[in-house]
Amino acid sequence: QVQLAESGGGLVQAGGSLRLSCAVSGTFRSFRTINNLGWYRQYPGKQRELVATVSAARSTNYIDSVKGRFRVTKNNDRNTVDLIMNDLKPEDTAVYYCYALLAAVGYRQEFWGQGTQVTVSS
Repeated sequence: QVQLAESGGGLVQAGGSLRLSCAVSGTFRSFRTINNLGWYRQYPGKQRELVATVSAARSTNYIDSVKGRFRVTKNNDRNTVDLIMNDLKPEDTAVYYCYALLAAVGYRQEFWGQGTQVTVSS
């Protein structure tokens, strides 16, 4: 099992920056081997969408709208995964969720944090 605790959301003006952090804990074999970690966001009345993920091998994946502005990074010593957001735009306003995937042969389970609100004013 994996527990995820987000922090760092808030209100920022357009063009500003925020850093979201997710503390990862639980009864997994090793933080380094968690298959995928990252961040999703959800707009009111919409499904969650992938923002950025980082794999156990540290390969990253970003939604097109945040490429060049956001960076996802994980710290294997602190068991954290962060989302560094620069040049924020009003359309980035959403609830952001930390995400973890554990997968093996015959097993796949996703875990989610409680979410943190990011509001970007114009």
